[in-house]
Amino acid sequence: MSGAPIIGITADWADATPFREPTVFLHHRYCREVERAGGVPLILPPGKSTKNLDHSLDRIDGLIISGGDFDIHPRHYGEKPIAKLGDIIPERTEFELELILRALRRDLPILGICGGAQAINVVLGGSLYQDIATQVPNAVSHRQSKMKERGGHSILVTAKTLLARAVTRRVVEVNTTHHQAIKNAGKNLLVSAQALDGLTEAVESTNHAFVLGVQWHPEVLAPKRADQRRIFSLLIAACRG
Repeated sequence: MSGAPIIGITADWADATPFREPTVFLHHRYCREVERAGGVPLILPPGKSTKNLDHSLDRIDGLIISGGDFDIHPRHYGEKPIAKLGDIIPERTEFELELILRALRRDLPILGICGGAQAINVVLGGSLYQDIATQVPNAVSHRQSKMKERGGHSILVTAKTLLARAVTRRVVEVNTTHHQAIKNAGKNLLVSAQALDGLTEAVESTNHAFVLGVQWHPEVLAPKRADQRRIFSLLIAACRG
């Protein structure tokens, strides 16, 4: 391709309140890291038109499924809700799941961040722990509340994976803010990193050129961490072919 790759980034959603209409928004750090890596960010707001989905995909070279403070409803992976299921945003979830499905069919490079990694897993037939504290009682703390610009716990990276090309070290400190986690990996997804408690922290497709999901927030760590910047650089390189 010629020129800078255009990277679609899914936006977050906030419901209407008595003082605000429904709102879509995105933290600027996603755009910052795409631009730093040599791409052009294009924000994709949730929408219901499948025709518009295809128009959007026609115009981008790669896709980032951003994080957000919400849960994927368990009906999408064949389970019933438990008491500790958090807030859900159907408008965003349904949009992102369909967007991922169509992007996978095109073999479009995809990076999923935090909930975006979980969404990739669900689209490919995987399942989630609805609440880590309830369903994995001996897990380390995955809901880091302070200093998100620093790592909160360690992960073990699988050798000879996409992720290993970026971080280059076996043990990496990451920042996580999630209470859900990948339980069973989806079809053709390789677990490329685990926390010390065994929970999945990254997955990548063995059936696509570049599909990587990370449970942490590399866009927050990137200003001070070259290994996290390389995650975005690998996405841009995949878009260039």
